[in-house]
Amino acid sequence: MNIGNKKIQKAWTFYDWANSVYPLVISSAIFPIFYEGYVDEKVIFFGFEFINTALITLLSSCYFLLLVFILPILSGIADSSGNKRAFMQFFCYLGSFSCVLLSFFDKNHLEISMLLFVITGIGFWSSLVFYNAFLPEIAHKKDHDSLSARGFSMGYFGSVILLLICLFLIFTAPEDQRSFYTRMCFALTGFWWFGFSQITFKSLPKGNKIKINEKSTYQKGILELNNVRKYIIKTKRLKRFIYSFFVYSMAVQTIMLVAVYFGTKEINWGEENNSKLGLIISILLIQLIAIPGSLLLARISKLKGNLFALKLVVFIWIILCLTAFVVYEPIHFYFVCGFVGLVMGGIQSLSRSTFSKYIPTGTKDTSSFFSFYDISEKLGIVIGMFSYGFIEQITGSMRNSIVALVVFFIIGLILLFQVPKEEIILESYG
Repeated sequence: MNIGNKKIQKAWTFYDWANSVYPLVISSAIFPIFYEGYVDEKVIFFGFEFINTALITLLSSCYFLLLVFILPILSGIADSSGNKRAFMQFFCYLGSFSCVLLSFFDKNHLEISMLLFVITGIGFWSSLVFYNAFLPEIAHKKDHDSLSARGFSMGYFGSVILLLICLFLIFTAPEDQRSFYTRMCFALTGFWWFGFSQITFKSLPKGNKIKINEKSTYQKGILELNNVRKYIIKTKRLKRFIYSFFVYSMAVQTIMLVAVYFGTKEINWGEENNSKLGLIISILLIQLIAIPGSLLLARISKLKGNLFALKLVVFIWIILCLTAFVVYEPIHFYFVCGFVGLVMGGIQSLSRSTFSKYIPTGTKDTSSFFSFYDISEKLGIVIGMFSYGFIEQITGSMRNSIVALVVFFIIGLILLFQVPKEEIILESYG
């Protein structure tokens, strides 16, 4: 009854509006600039010395590895209980409240401060598992691409609004109070995330329930996960798409998480103020171009098919990474950022909608299917972030880490060519 319901679909897209402020303000824009300027170049973390940006990437890879182990179980439990919305709410609130507490970030208590950073990320990424799982339950397959793209577009637009508010607060504040207002932006991000998510939770249904023989809650999760695993192994299209998505996600998500840190260290900005202003312009450029970019790729996929559109966008990513390796000046960095915006939103929205189309028609345990999608993404992030941070820690340059990203994209593109257009073995599940 929920499929095609416009009110529910609109409420669903509003969660993109609510949560996208986290990846923009915390992962990409204000927090990275704050962290780079506030924390020393070399930091001591539990007795070990790290380059400050390498610590961020390595910690991120650690909490994504934790997600790899816990989310498949949680998604199976959510399906068997018939209330994936409750799980989505829990992680939304965990992330948003931790984001508010991030305003107390203190380099003299770095371990506690970074723990808040980690918990905020866990809340954000975990809530997306259950959010994504609603897509095949509320929209027909023919609408998956457009609805997914609309959600990402809402997210980019809403996050830009909050970013502009934060920038106004920071740059109009007296010089000696800018650090305070910057921290307040972290709290404002958490409140925005929590507040607008209520629009989603008010209209979003609980989710379909799967009938499983009476077992413990843990066993139900394991059973659902195992059923989905068996199905995916027997298919060719779904299995090969997961392999490809796993590899190219290593590069895509890593770029999204470290782009600002790269711009801070590897671009010749001149004065420190030029660096901050230049990075903000770059981020706004990416966000604004990402809106038409995701819609454009959805249009291309409608005309030429999802696989064609994904192959095209992965190829563009390869060119962008090779270009970034030789970029040193701000004007060239802006050029690269513009094209990153064009393909960033598109590859995310189209990957999500493509996978949702490949889920067998009529299945109800969508959370368990999307746990495989998300475990691929998270494990890819673990490898991508660890590779990026490890190479920087060893060589002392983030630029050398780009080589690994190019390799990931090339392998992902090759694997995309192995995905058949039609499913060959199974079209039903359960």
